[in-house]
Amino acid sequence: MSEEIRFGVIGAGSMGLEHVLNIAELPGARITALADPHSASLEKVGAVIDNRVLMFSDHRGLLDSGECDAVVVASPNMTHVEILLDVLDTDLHVLVEKPLCTTVADCRRVLAAAATHGGIAWMGLEYRYMPPVARLIELVDGCAVGDVRMVAIREHRFPFLEKVGDWNRFNANTGGTLVEKCCHFFDLMNRLVGEHPTQVFASGGQDVNHLDEIYDGRRADILDNAFVIVDYPSGCRAALDLCMFADATHNQEEVSVVGDTGKIEALIPEGVVRTGRRGEHWIGAVETIPVSDARIAVEGDHHGSTYLEVLGFCEAIRAGTDPGVTLEDGLMSVAMGEAAHRSIDTGGPVPIATS
Repeated sequence: MSEEIRFGVIGAGSMGLEHVLNIAELPGARITALADPHSASLEKVGAVIDNRVLMFSDHRGLLDSGECDAVVVASPNMTHVEILLDVLDTDLHVLVEKPLCTTVADCRRVLAAAATHGGIAWMGLEYRYMPPVARLIELVDGCAVGDVRMVAIREHRFPFLEKVGDWNRFNANTGGTLVEKCCHFFDLMNRLVGEHPTQVFASGGQDVNHLDEIYDGRRADILDNAFVIVDYPSGCRAALDLCMFADATHNQEEVSVVGDTGKIEALIPEGVVRTGRRGEHWIGAVETIPVSDARIAVEGDHHGSTYLEVLGFCEAIRAGTDPGVTLEDGLMSVAMGEAAHRSIDTGGPVPIATS
């Protein structure tokens, strides 16, 4: 491979476009090919690229073109498994957008294929790279809160956006809201606690959004709110508070970690980290730290996190190092989302195997 990394992007929707804009600003990287069965999406994304690119209606044409060193998979969730099985049958490096797949069973198929893959396989869980969250992770790793005992994540936001064919209105296509939207947060929980969970308990429903939307006789069934509690082997616990009809809010995401010696919280899009140490700070008198990252060339819709993620992907390709986020991380985040949906259906906790 030459020093320049030639990228193909599979999926020309909103996330595909965001990755194209990121890669266009990366030194030593260039988009050479796009693939999407929806011609209007291809044309829209192709129009923002300066250099000539190949366009394919099928991802296999892109993979066979010989014009790519790495690919980004940003297609609809339900297409990931078959696309990834084809990608992993090549030596191309791959970054796959969340979720890895819509079910644990399909994730396991992908991991089995990845065992003999010659390239780097990077799981796209970009919330780790949002500057306030990255700073929070750094502080927790440095024992700023002591022994982590509780993690709480709140996302209060707007409803699901419109997609081609509104594919994201159905659990069968997305894996369900707690897989599609919340795998990011389950991954953060695991990263902050440093363990895999033992059980998940959830309550949720579809109470406000998409209630009157019907497609080909099928009513939209995607959940719009939930509480999820996650238990870990050490006794640490985590909680998710999700509401997708909370447009009237100040911060969309709030991530807090409490240990035996203090508390840290990251606030987005406010872009600050607040830290407090027991015995030194008191309620209302904690330290507030504005956080940014000068490396970000494109803010995009995720506060620069996707740019930093692809930057790390390129660095790993050039150095031949391990991915910053693994497919195994992706599998566990999907397993937690699937368990949460099962808990809502059954009304009880759902155990998760830790190995």
